[in-house]
Amino acid sequence: MKRKILLSLVCLMSVTAQAQTDSTSVRNDSIAWDKDLDGVTVTAMRRLIKQDIDRIGYDVQADEDSKTVSVLDMLRKVPMVMVDGEDNIKVRGNENFKIYKNGHLDPSLTKNAKEVLKAMPATAVKRIEVITDPGAREDAEGANAILNIVMTDTKKMEGVTGSVSGSYGTMNNPGLNAFLTTQWGKATMSLDYGYNNLSKKITSQNSYMERTFVESGNTQRICSDGSNPGYIHYADVNASYEIDTLNLLSASFGGYFYKVDVQGGGTTTMSDASDKPLYSYTESYWLPSYNHNSWNGRLDYEHKTRRKGELFTLSYMLALTRQHSEQEDHYTDMQNVPFSYTGLLVNKREHFTEHTFQADYSRPLWEGHKLEVGAKYIDRRNSSDTQQKYFLTPALYPNGEGNDYSQGSSLSTPLSLGEEAGVRLFHHSTQIGAAYADYIYNKERWSARVGLRYEYSYLKGSYPDGSSQDFDKHLHDWVPQASVKFQINDSQSLKLGYITSITRPGINYLNPAVVRMPSSVSYGMPRLVSTRQQTLSLTYMYVGQRLTLQLVPHYSYYHNGIGSFIYSQDDVRYSTYGNNLRQHRWQMEGYVQWKPFDSTTLVANLNFTDNYAKNTDACLSQHTDNLFYYVNLSQKLPWKLLFTAYTFGQFGHSPMNIYAYSRPWNRYAFTLQRSFLSDDRLTVRLMAHSPFHKNQHDETRTTQGDIIGWGDDIMVPNGRYFKLSVSYRFGKLKASVKKTETTIENSDEVGGIIKGK
Repeated sequence: MKRKILLSLVCLMSVTAQAQTDSTSVRNDSIAWDKDLDGVTVTAMRRLIKQDIDRIGYDVQADEDSKTVSVLDMLRKVPMVMVDGEDNIKVRGNENFKIYKNGHLDPSLTKNAKEVLKAMPATAVKRIEVITDPGAREDAEGANAILNIVMTDTKKMEGVTGSVSGSYGTMNNPGLNAFLTTQWGKATMSLDYGYNNLSKKITSQNSYMERTFVESGNTQRICSDGSNPGYIHYADVNASYEIDTLNLLSASFGGYFYKVDVQGGGTTTMSDASDKPLYSYTESYWLPSYNHNSWNGRLDYEHKTRRKGELFTLSYMLALTRQHSEQEDHYTDMQNVPFSYTGLLVNKREHFTEHTFQADYSRPLWEGHKLEVGAKYIDRRNSSDTQQKYFLTPALYPNGEGNDYSQGSSLSTPLSLGEEAGVRLFHHSTQIGAAYADYIYNKERWSARVGLRYEYSYLKGSYPDGSSQDFDKHLHDWVPQASVKFQINDSQSLKLGYITSITRPGINYLNPAVVRMPSSVSYGMPRLVSTRQQTLSLTYMYVGQRLTLQLVPHYSYYHNGIGSFIYSQDDVRYSTYGNNLRQHRWQMEGYVQWKPFDSTTLVANLNFTDNYAKNTDACLSQHTDNLFYYVNLSQKLPWKLLFTAYTFGQFGHSPMNIYAYSRPWNRYAFTLQRSFLSDDRLTVRLMAHSPFHKNQHDETRTTQGDIIGWGDDIMVPNGRYFKLSVSYRFGKLKASVKKTETTIENSDEVGGIIKGK
């Protein structure tokens, strides 16, 4: 540990010394300007990165690529954000984070981030912020970091504005989105809508998995393929009404909806230690009714007093999620199989409802000193209804009790062996009451923030079908946080931060209903409790005219994390969860933006992680090192052309759980774009993704536990494809829907209702 701390400090000191030699007197909050002075043009480059005491901001509109790419594409350039080859997002190396829009939690966006951000045009976004130190106001309910998507806005009102964009690729997946803002007197409203078609080709996947059961020595091989064609819709409406200069009302309503037709199949074989066949069967599956709805609405009232900076806010938020899946499985070509059915049906409905009330008060005390206090109440209710039925094998029932599966038949009518015994209905509720206080100091070169939060939680689980005994639990948490920043000079800053975060399990982790398949069994653990994580970080930033550099060594740990517990019985894989994970993680995050010439820009986003984890249930530990990288090179060419080449991937091993890790991988792409018409209103972009590789492989290794083995996945969209995008901006409105300065943000839950795979 001492060697890692020393390495981090030496690295920071050397960079600081180098930056001092070529530092220029450029302030962190400077902006681009271009002024004609008697025939001479003086130009300063607009900065993309800005650091505050609690966040890092990326100026999307200052990036040329923003004219035609999606917000997900822009995220790859944001410090501390990583997007892998399957568009999974990590912030500071963690998947546990929340997404805000204009400073407000957006539950549907958080639960479906990669789908919505992939469809959202970057032209509609002004800035992307990584909130690294959320403060006591949301710390107990926060993850290690928060993404805040700030939509475009300015101050002058001149009419109506909007943008439309569309795309089409060789994967046969058209996309369309639109954004509109308008104003009537004191009222302002914005509307955005997106649609994505999920073709069979772009959702295709081929996989091979090999599992060896340690106790018996038998090896299972699964070869499968499938796809999930369908469609995605998302929409948001935001409105504000300025009652007078001291009072503001704002509201929003939005949601996300998708429906897909999941289908696929494959073969499963089992052999003994000498590779002698034991059994085999062919599986085909279909999810004819797989849909997901997430909706959220919010109402805020803000009152300002005559004292500058004094502010009182009342907020209410409603979040709803409804998810339904109905999976049918058929088994054929069965040879010596250890089960007596030819099909099964799993019907699952999950509901999530959350009401949140919050009051916040902010008051400047004297110059450079500020106090923020508030209170919050959350009523969160989850429910799950899981039904599972099995269907008889005709060969075992010669008198006709079995089922005749003709091609295209459904499993909804045959005779069944009956529903799976055990839990079917499960309800879980959480009541949270919290109060916080934050003290903020900002004077000359020093900034500081110190806060404390108290949180009381009441958790209750119940079984309406009487399958198990109800339970409840009372929790009390004190959550401190602190950060201090020193502005070394106009170009350099250093910040030290400490945060504590709490995460709570969602319905997917809690639901005890058993889902039993021929070779696997899975169930949740209803008595899971919240997890506390501590993080200490040091952030160095240099912002010059041609070079922006950020280095962030940090250390985090927790001792009762929610982890997987996987074991085997009779050569069947069982999986559940537990508060069984202890983790210690060292990370070094690095970000470089270098502009060697006016027409050339190089961006690199790096994250090195040294991770040690121990699972107390399995009595296993794992130590991994990996480097995730993103490198982007942009070059302006004649005729207003912009060429971009980028690559991203992973060196080393990234932990999937205590048992398995993913192996190194890489993706790359090239783009060429040009803008037309006045003010570059029309932009056309052509992208070539992995043009020299038809397929890209993702390999995993399972090296310990009751089951060891490896897997190889081929996601078709990760290989070669081409895409054409067109974007058009119209109107002259320079308005934004006004937002209250504070509002509701819930960031504590993991393992809730999410899109299935």
